[in-house]
Amino acid sequence: MADAAGGESKVEIAKRASRQLRGSIAETLASEASHFGDDDVHLLKFHGTYQQDDRDARKRRDEGGDKAWQFMIRVALPAGVLSAAQYLAFEQLADGYANGTLRVTTRQGFQFHGVLKTGLKATIAGINHHLATTISACGDVQRNVMGCCAPLADLGHREVQRTAEAIAAELRPRSSAYYEIWLDGERQVTTEDEEPFYGTQYLPRKFKTAIGLSTDNCVDIYAHDVGLLAIVEQGTVSGFNLIVGGGLGMTHNKGDTFAHLGEPLGFLAPDHAAEATRTVAAIFRDHGNRADRKHARLKYLLKDWGIERFREEFQRRVSFELAPPVDVPPLPYHDHIGRHRQADGRWFYGVFIQSGRIVDTAGQRLKSALHEIVTRHQPGVQLTAQQNLLFTDLSAVAVDDVERVLRNHGVTPGLELNPVRRYSMACPALPTCGLAVAESERALPDILEQLEAELESLSLQDEPITVRMTGCPNGCARPYTADLAFVGRSLDLYHVYVGGRLAGDRVVDLYQANVRRGDLLDTVRPLLGRWSAEREPGEGLGDFYQRIIGHSERRTVLTGREEPTAGLVQIEVAR
Repeated sequence: MADAAGGESKVEIAKRASRQLRGSIAETLASEASHFGDDDVHLLKFHGTYQQDDRDARKRRDEGGDKAWQFMIRVALPAGVLSAAQYLAFEQLADGYANGTLRVTTRQGFQFHGVLKTGLKATIAGINHHLATTISACGDVQRNVMGCCAPLADLGHREVQRTAEAIAAELRPRSSAYYEIWLDGERQVTTEDEEPFYGTQYLPRKFKTAIGLSTDNCVDIYAHDVGLLAIVEQGTVSGFNLIVGGGLGMTHNKGDTFAHLGEPLGFLAPDHAAEATRTVAAIFRDHGNRADRKHARLKYLLKDWGIERFREEFQRRVSFELAPPVDVPPLPYHDHIGRHRQADGRWFYGVFIQSGRIVDTAGQRLKSALHEIVTRHQPGVQLTAQQNLLFTDLSAVAVDDVERVLRNHGVTPGLELNPVRRYSMACPALPTCGLAVAESERALPDILEQLEAELESLSLQDEPITVRMTGCPNGCARPYTADLAFVGRSLDLYHVYVGGRLAGDRVVDLYQANVRRGDLLDTVRPLLGRWSAEREPGEGLGDFYQRIIGHSERRTVLTGREEPTAGLVQIEVAR
């Protein structure tokens, strides 16, 4: 595994010296220390946890005092699938060791927030006791494998689930360090072949895979290192289009970082999906940038090589012949909210969860409602890429009761929400995420209320529109494929982006840089007014924006440069 020119980053050195992710984690865990040291902070991510601190408390603590250290723990659930028993167990863990909330991630996992070091081992062990894992949820490995989880009446969705589980098993780390540290497994002597695929340094950075369908792109297939697009013909999957090099993270004011949509590499049979994903990850392992983590993603390797060289290297390594990709029209998008018939005649019901946060508030006791539903009906539970939750395997009577319980707890059924809220997403950001430079989850509800009022005044309240907000430019809530996005630049300051759409197949333009949170609505109001007055029938905000600024073809690169785009200039003139 050759190093990139210029040597290794500090994280690469820490990984190589870690004895397959052991470091001094066990020793620090058993000590009285309030937190872990620098190298172990990086290694903890491979075990499924991030060391954080309560940044609200920083403002209150005395000069020189210790930070309010705590941990976020993430559960990897391929395609977001878990049982009723697992859901109730996770709820108990959140109440016993975390801050009492569960959070559905944009990668179909669960996160626990506010776990103290004293509860870290018990929480991770509890997750494993209930047949789930935090391995592969974080770190420089294959992250949680996403896939459309809706149990609809076709074989395609079942094939997606099978493939997600196969890829997750194929690329899950093998190091016994996890079992030694968190599950009191027998301590092993480390060997070079303990990680036959990942080796001693694992991947240059994270690696993300999503599996969608030509009939449903609910997982934003183009936003990942590997996208497998199931080609559905007469209800069955004939094969997958392999899409490579997607990724939405970038750095403000650093023009050589960019958001990028994945590019089609070829078409393959369903049985080759796991091998194909493993091969792309191996190419990244062997040739990715290990010197500069800002450029240590597959999309930058693809930019350096070009798609043809990458295809040649891929074909050289695999056991099958890659066919040309199948042409597909723009992909449909479904969020699976509300009631739907399953393949077996039973029902599933999609519940909207604002920013994925399962919590009781004064006006909406969502957590209590979900607890009552799961306890009473014992449904399957599936998490979506939009931070929502599906209850599956329900009878017609049970699905009526689900909606009744939600209403009794002040929870508005998702189908009754305005699209601007229903299709919104936000990352956690402040007060815990160490990368956040601005508010996101806590700020979005007020912004949505303003947008709802504005859109209603323009008779746009029923028009589908994706609004996404993040506290930094790393793109965790996939802002760069949304109709409208607010991305944190610094405290209370945001960049405004416009031009994506529900299909997730187009990146945005920078519409206005450095906008105060209180000015976000005023900034987009002229564009919303023009959308109302000049749109064509059924034309979404992103499509309207792209049409009026005169783009002749889809944009696929958004850089970290902060200069306004041509689109911004034309919008300004039109005002």
